[in-house]
Amino acid sequence: MRKQLLACTSTLLMAVSSFTATAQTIDLKDYLPEVHGTIRGKYEYQTTNDEQRFQVRNARISFSGNVHPKVRYKAEIDLCDEGEMKMLDAYVCVTPFQNWEVTIGQKRVPFTIDAHRSPHQQYFANRSFIAKQMGSLRDAGATVKYKQKEGFPFDIEAGLFSGSGLTEQKGWHKVLCYSGKIQMFPFKGYNLTLSTQRIRPADTNIYMYDVGTYYEWNNWHFEVEAMYKRYAHVDFDDVWAVDAFVNYDWFFRNQKMLFKKMSILARFDYMGNNSEGVPDENGQLVIDDHERKRITGGLTFSLGKPFQADLRVNYEKYFYKDLSLAKPSEQDKFVIEMMVRF
Repeated sequence: MRKQLLACTSTLLMAVSSFTATAQTIDLKDYLPEVHGTIRGKYEYQTTNDEQRFQVRNARISFSGNVHPKVRYKAEIDLCDEGEMKMLDAYVCVTPFQNWEVTIGQKRVPFTIDAHRSPHQQYFANRSFIAKQMGSLRDAGATVKYKQKEGFPFDIEAGLFSGSGLTEQKGWHKVLCYSGKIQMFPFKGYNLTLSTQRIRPADTNIYMYDVGTYYEWNNWHFEVEAMYKRYAHVDFDDVWAVDAFVNYDWFFRNQKMLFKKMSILARFDYMGNNSEGVPDENGQLVIDDHERKRITGGLTFSLGKPFQADLRVNYEKYFYKDLSLAKPSEQDKFVIEMMVRF
């Protein structure tokens, strides 16, 4: 009996010693969840019809962190996306080897430059046509990503997705959608991005190809992106979209000023007649967004750290072949927006 008691005590002491040694090698702060949020409130005045509105564009909350040195997670919800609640991100990411990532869950599909910017990273109050109408997609799926930081730096990511979007995830699919994206950084400040994806709304295969590049020099940011969209086996014209803009950051030297930086921005974007790929009762694709051009000018006033707070003032000028085709929210307007990121 005494021998058994000594053996049990010895085993217990060894377990406690092992746990203590393991606890010493683990920093619990590395596993506490990080909480972030973005709130955007805006006022818009349309000069073409003398109408105005206030709107909460985003009220996002996200939780992210690690549960293991090689496993992390993220969950993000928008409590007010133009008045609607949406679950945006909900995924688990595993790093099985150095420079490799495998992700499964719901996330933004790897495609384009501008569509991948979170609201606090946007340059303008309203997104480009590429980022909003053409290339913006979140879906449930799995991706594999490889990052190379040495020599010729680049990131390459590819994945398979259900193709049913954020809300319809119970259905079964005979064909999955795919997406792929490569970002190259040949020298400091320069990025070249190539991406492609296939989506399949209502059994219509839609193929999209995107090329974009930006260059950051001193306080300047120059960016150009072009996207081509092709509808397979249906009678609908292919679509082109272009986004080009320049941003200059002017930092204030007076430390007593409320704003620490002012950004001066100008953008031109274009999109052709676009269909989301859902046919009408006659089986024909319809135009969901009519061809248009837009010129945007703006100023962004930044308050600086500890949290990000920007006041965005934009004016958008639209050009249609026929103004009667314009949607109520896609007309000439002034936009004043306050964005806070914490």
